[in-house]
Amino acid sequence: MFFEPMDYKNAGLAHNPLKAIVAPRPIGWISSCGNDGSVNLAPYSFFNAVSEDPAIVIFSVQASGPNHQKDTLRNVTETSAFTVNIVGANQVQAMNVSSGDYPYGENEFTTAGLRMIPGTTVNVPHVGEVPAALECTLLQTITLPANDRGGHYTAILGTVTGIFVDESVIVDGKISYALLAPVARMGYRDYANINDFFELGRPVIKG
Repeated sequence: MFFEPMDYKNAGLAHNPLKAIVAPRPIGWISSCGNDGSVNLAPYSFFNAVSEDPAIVIFSVQASGPNHQKDTLRNVTETSAFTVNIVGANQVQAMNVSSGDYPYGENEFTTAGLRMIPGTTVNVPHVGEVPAALECTLLQTITLPANDRGGHYTAILGTVTGIFVDESVIVDGKISYALLAPVARMGYRDYANINDFFELGRPVIKG
């Protein structure tokens, strides 16, 4: 079958398959603070690293309409800082709790029963239980094209200013994926435990 991106129902599909096709995706569990001192924590599945040197990450935030703004976007644009918490197997339930549509100013760390660890390079805490976290300063926001209902995404690019890694996941100078136990987002309501790893060297081209 072949169809245009939002014409999936005429193709006999119950849901848009885009996120099921582009999977697995890492989860950016974003902590941020507002100018008023409020703290927010929310997961985003449109997240990835886009550059190593300089270290830059990206995530995108959805707005359901022209007058809607997520707390994360408000905070990041106010303070120009955020932290990406990496979700391991032990944080899945707390991550899901933090995804609720809570009123602005409610601290999802508290709601999900999580510890706040103060940032080192940014004034944003990271989740105390995570295996790794990336402290970031805002590099750029990009408002993406709106749909016919006025909904749109905003892409947020951040420069990584500090990296936290729990020493318990380090083996022989490298992060052990088995110990990191990263959780990925699939399509629909599906998640995946990433637990099958293999090493593959790039081909050596002679001449």
